[in-house]
Amino acid sequence: MKKLKKITWGLILAIPMLITVTGCKKFLDRKPLSATLDDLTQGTLEAQSLGMYNTLRSYAGFSTLPWLDFNSIRDDDAQKGSSTTDGAEINAEFETFQYTKDDWATNTYWNDHYYMIGLANKLIYYADSLKLTDEASLRNVGEAHFFRAYSYFELAKAYGEVPKIDFYFTKAADGIKPKAPIDSIYALIDRDLTNATQYLPLTWAVAGVNGYPGRLTKGAAYTLWAQTHMYRAGVAGIGIGTPNEHYQKALDNCNAVINSGQYTLVSKFPDLWKDGIDGKGKNSSESIFEMQANIGKDGTNNNGTAWGTSQNVRQGGATNVWNLGWGWNTPTQKLVDEWDNSDPRKTYTILYSGKYDGGPDSGGYGATLPPYNPGSSLDQPYWNKKVYSDPEMRKFTGQIGPSGGADWLNHRIFRYADVILMKAEAANELGDGSTAETMLEMVRARSRGTNASILPPISFTSQSQMRTAIKNERRWEFAMEGYRFHDLVRWGDAVGVLGSLGYTNRCRYYPIPQKAIDLSGNVLKQNPEW
Repeated sequence: MKKLKKITWGLILAIPMLITVTGCKKFLDRKPLSATLDDLTQGTLEAQSLGMYNTLRSYAGFSTLPWLDFNSIRDDDAQKGSSTTDGAEINAEFETFQYTKDDWATNTYWNDHYYMIGLANKLIYYADSLKLTDEASLRNVGEAHFFRAYSYFELAKAYGEVPKIDFYFTKAADGIKPKAPIDSIYALIDRDLTNATQYLPLTWAVAGVNGYPGRLTKGAAYTLWAQTHMYRAGVAGIGIGTPNEHYQKALDNCNAVINSGQYTLVSKFPDLWKDGIDGKGKNSSESIFEMQANIGKDGTNNNGTAWGTSQNVRQGGATNVWNLGWGWNTPTQKLVDEWDNSDPRKTYTILYSGKYDGGPDSGGYGATLPPYNPGSSLDQPYWNKKVYSDPEMRKFTGQIGPSGGADWLNHRIFRYADVILMKAEAANELGDGSTAETMLEMVRARSRGTNASILPPISFTSQSQMRTAIKNERRWEFAMEGYRFHDLVRWGDAVGVLGSLGYTNRCRYYPIPQKAIDLSGNVLKQNPEW
């Protein structure tokens, strides 16, 4: 596995450490917690804002294994992959729900999100102290509010109640806070997204040219806001307000994205994932927000991320041409067995060992993978095709092995299909079956293409029938993208679907990292069910 190194500092709750993925070793490495307002200009906000995007791209809690552990590997459609000894602890923790209170993955996830929150707090504090109200500065403030809301939503889904730190500080003791009520966390998220939707631009394009691909927009903020309301509306039973109130707010936010006129579904599903030299799939018309990753010829100007490398094919040993990455986040047999072969998305999502990759029309490159060898420590029968790396890009970048087999791949964090299906779900729950039917058909029609004999339109007959159809559609549309676990939790379906793997209701939340509790002097208390 590639060595992934980073230095984090900041909050007492965000334990500073240098993390090396290989061997999962952790080393303390503090940096100063001091800052002043001397000599600051509005350009400082731009630099701080760009630093948050860099954190998103390069910190493991957002971009690689810990994120995959929390958001994908816990569901029934994805598994760790790689060899049994590579990250062996993940098998028990995230596949069979034997959670632990002290492990590099959960510690990193906690640390990195609080580190991002610290960066956002700092930018907001500086802007307020300098009384910056110009348009450029307010855009930066909008970015900070988004990143804080995004981080707190991920923490709330992962841990439940967490400390609310919505202020900048330089003394470590000031960051020691107990957990806040979950309503308070969501109230902060709502305030942040109110600001983000106000300050962020509709688009960064000037004269039809997007000079800042990947930067946050109003569409991203409204999409995140819709997601938070869909989660609150579910059986998870969190947040102030009734389910219907949250469904209505989610619907309103989805409509804000749709009515902006900025997004459309890409006509061919496999084109979404093409990150070749021409960058065809990156920042497409369906992209609402994606993590940017770019590498120049022969590895120059490397601004990559381990997102793609961590999931790419890892088969045949270190010297084999198919050893393209770390081989994590692979499809389960259950996903393969339960997915109807008539759905083209199955071919576009699952890469089969020993089979032809389908060629360009199916998201492939005209190659045949080596056969699956159950006796190999690395081989897997299936791989995540949504991160299948382009061989021409491997040659172009010089990244041809697990040390960096696909670092140029973008992570599609929000895409328009999610907005369409959230609107379908919210409309159905609010009693508008006609709108639900229309929205569902938009996604199915794209997947169907010109073949009218597959994926027939689904007509509304009852709320329960449409609810099931939307749940199924989300499973197939977003397979291997990290949606399903939290969908199952918010729907109240997790025990029924994941119970045979060891899931119980308390597994909806992970225990708070013990190191964070220890550093707080036990001011921070463990989740009551753990």
